[in-house]
Amino acid sequence: MSAIITLTTDWGPLDHYTASVKGTIISRLPDARIIDITHEIPPFDLKMAAFILRNAYKHYPPKTIHIIGINTEESETVPHIVVLYDDQYFIGADNGIFTLLFSSAPKSILELRIPQDTGYFTFSTRDRFVKAAVHLALGNDIDELGVPRNELTTFINMQPHLNGNQLQARVMYVDNYGNLFLNVTSEEFRQMGKGRAFDIYVKGRPEKIKSVQNAYGEVAEGEIVVLNSTTGFIEVAVNKGHAASLLGFKPDHVVIIEFKD
Repeated sequence: MSAIITLTTDWGPLDHYTASVKGTIISRLPDARIIDITHEIPPFDLKMAAFILRNAYKHYPPKTIHIIGINTEESETVPHIVVLYDDQYFIGADNGIFTLLFSSAPKSILELRIPQDTGYFTFSTRDRFVKAAVHLALGNDIDELGVPRNELTTFINMQPHLNGNQLQARVMYVDNYGNLFLNVTSEEFRQMGKGRAFDIYVKGRPEKIKSVQNAYGEVAEGEIVVLNSTTGFIEVAVNKGHAASLLGFKPDHVVIIEFKD
């Protein structure tokens, strides 16, 4: 089976960056299967990239190689790394994205020691990450790529906070339909809510919600629905509507949920 190499970047559809990286991969590994997860991440938006890749990678076969081309400039505090997690490989800069991407400790973390292919330092994805990906795709040992690293850089991100009956969550991601994904897992919400009805505050006004649903159609069209989403996180939507526009929420906005006694 040909090696699978995915690309997640903020390069957009216009510039030469994606074509250059794909050309470099094919030149080194003609049989490679290159998958574009997305190139539409807003520049440097690590949280959006992590959310998308987190919910995509698990559907790929073992030993898939994921290249992350976002905010890749290397420094003493932001090394280039390769990570083995959930039987898949991830290559990128240790800028905090990996702690958003993973829910537990990786099996292996190595700081890359392989040299770049050019003397330029502004296009590491092409000049270094591809080299590491091809090494892995050929079945070579991950340990040959660098030196062990004990931990990942932590991305400081607000965690959901429960104060009495009031939960403060945050919008992690807004999809193309305007659905909102909160930084609360379905299991966390179940434990906090204990099956109680709750109010979700929209523009300072409470909207009464009886329970968490499993499908959009379980409420009438135009009504707010809170869902156990396929991502594993709580989703806030409007059935047949655009929740982000109608409710006024954007990524990073705080969402207040108050459980009823």
